[in-house]
Amino acid sequence: MVNKNPSEILDQEGPAAPPRANGELMFESPWESRVFGLTMSLYEAGLFDWEEFRSLLIEEIGVWDAENHPEEDWNYYEHWAAAFEKLLAKKNFCAPAELDGRVAAFSMRPHGHDH
Repeated sequence: MVNKNPSEILDQEGPAAPPRANGELMFESPWESRVFGLTMSLYEAGLFDWEEFRSLLIEEIGVWDAENHPEEDWNYYEHWAAAFEKLLAKKNFCAPAELDGRVAAFSMRPHGHDH
């Protein structure tokens, strides 16, 4: 599998397109850039096909849309993270229970302890 440069695979428009400002990817919080970076690192290592992740992301966004949430609840990277978690489980990279434990442990860290 020959992986393309991230700028060549990321949607520019539509539901799977990441937020941008002046053409640059935009992240509101450090965790957003981290989950993006983790995803791209696994992709660049050839561990999954981009379309496989992209379809999971579009599915996550579609479920949210179908549930008719208020627009102010929208966070693109929450959907990205959910799709990434599904990919990890699907590929057996990380068991869901193990992932839940790691997320819980990370979220219990004190403010400012971001590594």
